Amino acid sequence: MTEDAAKAATDADSPKPEPQPAADTPLLRIEAVVKKFGVFRAVDGLSLDIRAGEFFALLGPSGCGKTTLLRMLAGFETPDEGRILLDGKDIAQVPPHVRPVNMMFQNYALFPHLSVRDNIAFGLKRAHMPRPEIKTRVAEMIALVKLEGLEKRKPDQLSGGQRQRVALARSLARRPQVLLLDEPLAALDKRLRESTQLELMELQRRLGLTFIIVTHDQEEAMTVAGRIGVMDAGRLEQVASPRELYEAPRSRWVAEFVGDINLFEGQIEPRESSRPTMAPRLAIATRDAGTVHVAEPSRPIAKTTVCVAIRPEKVKLSRRGPASSDNTTALNRLEGVVTDVGYLGGVTTYKVKLDSGAVLRSSMANTARLDLDAYSPSQRVVAWFSPDDCVVLEQ
Repeated sequence: MTEDAAKAATDADSPKPEPQPAADTPLLRIEAVVKKFGVFRAVDGLSLDIRAGEFFALLGPSGCGKTTLLRMLAGFETPDEGRILLDGKDIAQVPPHVRPVNMMFQNYALFPHLSVRDNIAFGLKRAHMPRPEIKTRVAEMIALVKLEGLEKRKPDQLSGGQRQRVALARSLARRPQVLLLDEPLAALDKRLRESTQLELMELQRRLGLTFIIVTHDQEEAMTVAGRIGVMDAGRLEQVASPRELYEAPRSRWVAEFVGDINLFEGQIEPRESSRPTMAPRLAIATRDAGTVHVAEPSRPIAKTTVCVAIRPEKVKLSRRGPASSDNTTALNRLEGVVTDVGYLGGVTTYKVKLDSGAVLRSSMANTARLDLDAYSPSQRVVAWFSPDDCVVLEQ
């Protein structure tokens, strides 16, 4: 058992629930926080508001600073600059065992010599809660995470999923205002991880607590969280809902990090007057895809050199092009040869080598039981996408 885990397990006792902040006031406010290790800035002037009752995800590659930020929220690291406000109170200098925050560690950090019941009760005993209340609270937690009948087992007698539930119950036993989860599902297999994600979401809704999860798994973040903060090099690149993050990334880095993407660099061409019935569009001259027509961005574009981004599922393939009398659907047509095919059950992924030499990725739903609509390597196809399917990103 690590010292950090012991501190987390002895989180502050709060017999009376703290008053909830007003609806327009964030429960947790991070103001220009900086954390340095020598000359390296692990967290670099980061600011973020998290609302009460929110399931928030910090997503980013290894070394981006997300776990360091989580440890500062828990009290295991102290900011070099900035403030961390919980319910309006600065907790940056408050010790871990005093603040109403608890952390569930990636390795669960269970006491190997204690039973399930005693692991869950550990922090309650350290807080000198009366024995009858401890018994009642532990029983509530065991029922909450569905561990009935396993109370006397030791951690080495449990499966990975059961150990994860014990760690979660121990973290929740003190009823913290904020629960921090450091990649809590990383050790689980795919099927168990997916079912546990749904259970975490249901648990968070039932308790009404604020959950903050750190993960590098994009699918996990987009499944469980109402909002996601994408981090890189100690900074927040974008904070948005999963849909907005995927469909409207603000930068090329976010677009490339979140999901698969096709990118074409180019120059915005001079605007031409369009028919009144047509939606406003930009024409972008690219080296690899010719002139690509895109819908007018909602935000003004300051530069003329941009990237056109298209998600693979927006790219349709056919043998002769789109079967439609509407010429607008055929504005962006590219021809090439299929080079790779990946069957994934619900979808099939394709790589198409365009006549320009660039590679375009497409992902198409398998609506037929047999491969009647599938394409094979070396087959020539037409790839097409509409202007509304494109996102313009500044370099």
